[in-house]
Amino acid sequence: MSRTGKNKSSAHKLDDKQSERDTRELRIDKVGVRGLRFPIQVRDRARSVQNTVATIGMFVDLPMEFKGTHMSRFVEVLNAHGNVIHVENIGDILRELQKKLHAATSHLEIEFPYFMAKKSPVSRQESLMDYVARFDAAACGAEIDFVLTVKVNVTTLCPCSKAIAKYGAHNQRGEVTVALRFRKIIWIEDVIEMVEASASSELYALLKRQDEKAVTERAYENPVFVEDLVRNVALRLNAHPLVTWYKVEAENFESIHNHNAYACIEQAAAIPVKKP
Repeated sequence: MSRTGKNKSSAHKLDDKQSERDTRELRIDKVGVRGLRFPIQVRDRARSVQNTVATIGMFVDLPMEFKGTHMSRFVEVLNAHGNVIHVENIGDILRELQKKLHAATSHLEIEFPYFMAKKSPVSRQESLMDYVARFDAAACGAEIDFVLTVKVNVTTLCPCSKAIAKYGAHNQRGEVTVALRFRKIIWIEDVIEMVEASASSELYALLKRQDEKAVTERAYENPVFVEDLVRNVALRLNAHPLVTWYKVEAENFESIHNHNAYACIEQAAAIPVKKP
């Protein structure tokens, strides 16, 4: 036998350990790859697409009779769908995972930095602000569930401190995390704007002195507790006609306490009442 023929014969005999039968009779809910870094293009409201880098997780269920899954197939599916990630093609990726890995369920998690150009309030100098966005999607048979999560940093000023202090009020940076389901696509920018409008002040990457004055005074004139913050965001989500469910979390990184303040609201969105 020639060397080439021998190599082909050996290749055909490679063991497929993952497909061997497992006798422990334990189904695995999710198995796959996590922490995969991948360049993607995400559609945005202003420029149609935005280039960024995502950290991706891809999973399927594994029936009790199989020993393992085929990890390389997850990356194959991802690369086969190109580098444009948006709500419309996530369903295709989930279905391809089910098909290629012979799974009843599939899961996809995509987290990435997201950038918005913002102008400072007085000098109008433009700079880029970064946020964190995340897609969590799952397919069970033909049904697909999708959750958009956005993390937004804001400024909060304590109403109690303002009421009792003679010389000012303590403020701090707060992180708001909004997860939501919706009937039709909601832009990441829309979520960011709802959160920033609910705080004492929004943040900027670039501020000149006149901008700092304006931001500080705006926060002082608009004090909010962490409880106010989540309620303000929730009211805006309740009024949004496309939102069906949300979870709003806010954490203030306190400037005068050695602990953080936290609040959370989770519920199906209220149906807006149409005025006659």
